[in-house]
Amino acid sequence: MRKALPASELKALLDEQVARFNARSFIALDPVSVPHRYSQRRDIEIAGLFAATIAWGNRASILKSAERLMTAMDDAPGDFVVNHTTRDLTRFNQFVHRTFQSVDLRYFLKFLQSHYRQHGSLEPLFAVPEDAPHVHDGLVRFHDAFFSLPRAPQRTRKHVATPMRGSACKRLNMFLRWMVRRDDKGVDFGIWQSIRPAQLICPLDVHVANVARELRLLRRKQNDWEAAVELTNQLKLFSAEDPVQYDFALFGLGVTGRQKASDS
Repeated sequence: MRKALPASELKALLDEQVARFNARSFIALDPVSVPHRYSQRRDIEIAGLFAATIAWGNRASILKSAERLMTAMDDAPGDFVVNHTTRDLTRFNQFVHRTFQSVDLRYFLKFLQSHYRQHGSLEPLFAVPEDAPHVHDGLVRFHDAFFSLPRAPQRTRKHVATPMRGSACKRLNMFLRWMVRRDDKGVDFGIWQSIRPAQLICPLDVHVANVARELRLLRRKQNDWEAAVELTNQLKLFSAEDPVQYDFALFGLGVTGRQKASDS
């Protein structure tokens, strides 16, 4: 483990990486490129949710699977979700991305159709009060609403996390970052107003956690909800209003570290 950096040097390091990766040049090879295909709010939300849900494993594989999904939805995910029929679902019979299979995709579409036929956005499901410390309750509400329909497949629960089970909720927190963060860099969309960027939780996976521990930003050994909150609270020391901007930095340092390891 590297020697702990003084706070000022650590902030400078993180800010440097944010400037490098929070840029339009980052978009093309990242899952965020999927919702960036669209300009309408409903399309962005639906494409973003699917891209985030399948965002584990090799990035090229993620983007390939997301491309297949969007193409199967006629490259109009909002319209497809609202108007598809049972017959339309046969086009997904062979869809598989790792453990995310056709049965999971069909239930996602069933829930999203039910929701969007009554509401214009997913935002109310995730919204939290102005004085809430973070998005915990919104994540729980979304999870519970998602599985409220009759005959929700038990197996699909592993694809929609909840902090009530201790999960770090990495993919949903990434989705929320896309929807909520607002700046002039063009990566995140910032189309939701009912969550403040300060209430976001940093998306935590094994790579981000390893970098955070190396930088002495995370002490907890498990990669769970408590660890994600601990890391976010540490990042708030550098930016109280926008701590999750440093997701770009931790990602960047992780990529750099893995590249150095492979070159050695």
